[in-house]
Amino acid sequence: MTSRFVVGETDFLLDGAPHRIISGAMHYPRVHPDLWRDRIRKARLMGLNAIETYVAWDAHEPVKGAWRADGDVDLGRFLDIVAEEGLHAIVRPGPYICAEWHNGGLPTWLTADTTMRLRSSDPRYLAEATAYLERVNAIVAPRQIDRDGSVILVQIENEYGAYGSDKDYLAELIRVTRAGGITVPLVQVDQPIAHMLAGGAHEGLHTTGSFGGRVAERLATLREHQPTGPLMCMEFWCGWFDHWGEKHHTTPPADSAADLDELLAAGASVNIYMVHGGTNFGLTNGANHSGRYLPMVTSYDYDAPISESGELTEKFHAFREVIARHAPVPDEPLPTPAEAPAFSVALEAVTDPLRLVLRDRGSFDDPPSMDELGPDVSLVEYTTSLTGSGVLEAEIRDHAWVWRDGRPVGRLQRSIGDGALALPDGTELRLLVEETGRVNYDERIGEAKGIIGVPLLDGVPVAGPWRVRTVDVAALGAAVSATAPDAVAADPTAIVHGRATGPVGLRGSFPLDAAADLFLDTRGWGKGYAWVNGFFLGRYWRRGPQRTLYVPGPVTRAGRNEVVIVELEDVTDATARFLARPDLGHEVE
Repeated sequence: MTSRFVVGETDFLLDGAPHRIISGAMHYPRVHPDLWRDRIRKARLMGLNAIETYVAWDAHEPVKGAWRADGDVDLGRFLDIVAEEGLHAIVRPGPYICAEWHNGGLPTWLTADTTMRLRSSDPRYLAEATAYLERVNAIVAPRQIDRDGSVILVQIENEYGAYGSDKDYLAELIRVTRAGGITVPLVQVDQPIAHMLAGGAHEGLHTTGSFGGRVAERLATLREHQPTGPLMCMEFWCGWFDHWGEKHHTTPPADSAADLDELLAAGASVNIYMVHGGTNFGLTNGANHSGRYLPMVTSYDYDAPISESGELTEKFHAFREVIARHAPVPDEPLPTPAEAPAFSVALEAVTDPLRLVLRDRGSFDDPPSMDELGPDVSLVEYTTSLTGSGVLEAEIRDHAWVWRDGRPVGRLQRSIGDGALALPDGTELRLLVEETGRVNYDERIGEAKGIIGVPLLDGVPVAGPWRVRTVDVAALGAAVSATAPDAVAADPTAIVHGRATGPVGLRGSFPLDAAADLFLDTRGWGKGYAWVNGFFLGRYWRRGPQRTLYVPGPVTRAGRNEVVIVELEDVTDATARFLARPDLGHEVE
């Protein structure tokens, strides 16, 4: 079947006429579903004619066979809204997506098999990837432009040339995609570096680029590897992501606008990455490791034209002005920003909240990794008998709190290369190990988490047995909320002069006249997780740069609302403060 949308000799063609794509990236799992239409409409008002989204396999199938495509991962509804708003859609289902997303979108149940060659023609990997793509294609195929839907392009894999060059793998993904009823053009993307473009290329794919800056040079390199057809920057990086412990990244609006103008003046199509970044809700943040492990923060604001909370930024207006020079821009009123309500809530303590959701996994001769314990395990308690004192060494992925005979003695932190501490004399050793984000790029995708190997005391392996218990982090918020009043703060020392030592649960209620976006201030807190009305906002960490967590308006309500935090370290201020504006930290350009 010939598609209505095709790759021509020099342009994309829609019903035979040249068509330039001016798109923006927006990942539906990073936006509350009740806000999809708002964000898509604002992107249209900026002058875009398309919306691009990744599909995160692990968001749809966190447990093997437990597929879901509803609620926050209702891809079909998201694409329908794109169509209703008069825009086209670009779908990038991977199977690998990077995206600064947990494990690059690959489920942990898949990557736990260390003998499987990921992102390759390994028959076992292809069997799982095929089953996944068949489910995605069943959603996307009926929503293509050829069936009066919105989808005009589908991407195969993602920046594959930076990882490998298995042409049989790419060929099989193409075959599965076509067999699934996808008739629109298929594309691939890589940075405009010769070996990357060559590694990810395939005769069945149109090559696009991912870059920001040095536009003319990069378009020229892209043209060398894609001699015919339209030039397209599939990821025009107009901002950047943040790691815990670094500064908040921003890009001057004028500089980004100038690059966008140069791209459009060259006749290229573009997908602005990101037009709206959203949030790494829950435990969905990824991590990088290029010599040092660095986890992503909860906010994925990305310094995008439409902010994390949906505000139209200076960059939005600069981009809209540029786009108007090259394409029609809707002549409609723009929404005006509104400050969020600011107030404070006193919190009461629920002591030892982890006990509420602990699961005993038995005894082991050696400490098992999280991956050996099951999919999406992210917080594990390891306990063993150990006499004597000395230097404890352990490979921790990623963050551990250490207790000796019930007393805290220190932390082991992968992100700062801290893998040893002085252990006082005692008889029991307990470690609480947290996975703080799975690597989403390069060769470390799928690496095991938890305690890796056997810890050493003065160079001697610590003998088992190890008692292992896992914590269901996602269930912590509801468990703390449901704790009976007479069990709250059973320990009278839980909060002293506003301070509390973790692990501790803190909760409080507050009224609202109407549902509203909120910004939860995390200053005064250490490291942990937060919920509002049962919605898992994500992680906080005093390391920064992020100092507020975004609370989407649809999770709040008129009347009583509840905030819950679970603190793993300590709080110096047992108060929940909501601010009028977000604080993503000190900026670096």
